[in-house]
Amino acid sequence: MPREIRDVVFVDGVRTPFGKAGGMYAETRADDLVIKCVRELLRRNPNLPPERVDDVAIAATTQTGDQGLTLGRTAALLAGLPRTVPGFAVDRMCAGAMTAVTTTASSIAFGAYDVAIAGGVEHMGRHPMGEGVDPNPRFIAERLVDPSALVMGQTAENLHDRYPQITRERADAYAAASQRKFAKACADGVIQPDLVPVATWSTEKGWGLATVDEPPRPDTTVEVLAGLRTPFRPHGRVTAGNSSGLNDGATACIVAAADVAKELGLTVKMRLVDYAFVGVEPELMGLGPIPATEKVLRKTGLTIDDIGLIEINEAFAVQVLAFCDHFGLADDDPRLNAYGGAIAVGHPLAASGIRLMIQLARQFADRPDVRYGLTTLCVGLGMGGSVIWENPHWDGTT
Repeated sequence: MPREIRDVVFVDGVRTPFGKAGGMYAETRADDLVIKCVRELLRRNPNLPPERVDDVAIAATTQTGDQGLTLGRTAALLAGLPRTVPGFAVDRMCAGAMTAVTTTASSIAFGAYDVAIAGGVEHMGRHPMGEGVDPNPRFIAERLVDPSALVMGQTAENLHDRYPQITRERADAYAAASQRKFAKACADGVIQPDLVPVATWSTEKGWGLATVDEPPRPDTTVEVLAGLRTPFRPHGRVTAGNSSGLNDGATACIVAAADVAKELGLTVKMRLVDYAFVGVEPELMGLGPIPATEKVLRKTGLTIDDIGLIEINEAFAVQVLAFCDHFGLADDDPRLNAYGGAIAVGHPLAASGIRLMIQLARQFADRPDVRYGLTTLCVGLGMGGSVIWENPHWDGTT
């Protein structure tokens, strides 16, 4: 029998404070980070009976060690969910958590699930990007991709080549602004409510408590950034200062059918409108958000002018600026990453998609004049993902 497609909503999302690779989480397990997020979601949403969770999807890019063993299922068990709750692992590199959300949301829309938990984790201190991978030699031998496609920093340099108007100075200015915006968001108290404190252990320092993000450098200036070296190309334009860092952290969220959320008395923070994933030239990985956003706008009949808030992952400043140039946005467009982005707070790969959603949901609550928002990111090996959300607080006047 034909099924009716159901509305899907984002109920709640949390994340750990993000750490520097080898920093405050150096002796903390990756799975313990995401378990902490799942437990916090259940604590914050007591109206959700644990047995009503139909599945747990957890993403990781490097699925080995404490990021392996069918992470969604192991996280569900270790977080204390009933043994009847299944789980699975997801890998779409930087779009891992985003894919965990869209995959479970699609199952909810179809009617297979009512409620799911989606998340992502990356412990780049324990598992550096590319650890243990064995790229097929045909990629290079048959010239299927440019060799630079396998090094994300080199793809960013390639993007600078494609868009010569995006200079290093412009990228540095954007990066410094991201740091300032994130520092202001913290000072305004809009970041901390969604952070889960994490107990940490160090053989040198003993027990600690991670309550704030480790990567931000709020005093960053363009003068400081101008002095950084360019590790991916001599006299290049990509530096550690205008890129996201190597980070550890986890995110998780609850997605549900709109009618089930109402039945259970769950607060709704966003409604999923539509999403799209696309492929692009692997050596120009950072272009991904452009066609992904174009595709989801076509599917929904919306235009970029209809999007009142944009959360784009700042893997590299050049990638964000290419997006801005394509859609005619100013570098300092107030719709864009109002709370700062990954250049400041970090990018623990598979976890980042839900961080974007958390920040968008927080802005929606304060902006009833905005109806639609976008979360988008570029993805390794040449992909992009974009999701359009509707603000349930929209007052209907704009």
